[in-house]
Amino acid sequence: MLVSLIAKDKDGALDVRKANRDAHLAYIKSTGVVQQAGPILSDAGEMIGSVVILDVQSMADAKDWAASDPYALAGLFDSVELLHWNRVIGG
Repeated sequence: MLVSLIAKDKDGALDVRKANRDAHLAYIKSTGVVQQAGPILSDAGEMIGSVVILDVQSMADAKDWAASDPYALAGLFDSVELLHWNRVIGG
C-alpha cells in the first residue's frame, strides 16, 4: 500500500530541519519503505516541509514510520498528513 506523507514545518524551523537532516536521511535509507522523498520549497527556495511516499503494509505502519522520523522526534513539523496514494505514472 502506498501512502503519501505531507508535512509542513513550523515557522522559523529551518535550523531544526538542518540539524536533523542527516539523521532523517539515514532513517529513510535504513527503513526500506520509502519510494520517493524530498523537501517542499518556499518561493525563495528554502525547505519548508517534506513529501514522502511510503510503501507499507497498513496505515498503522505509515503512522509508526512518521512518528519515528527524526524530524518528527525533533518537533520540526507543524502538521503531518498521511493519505492513501495511487501511483499512476512512474515506478
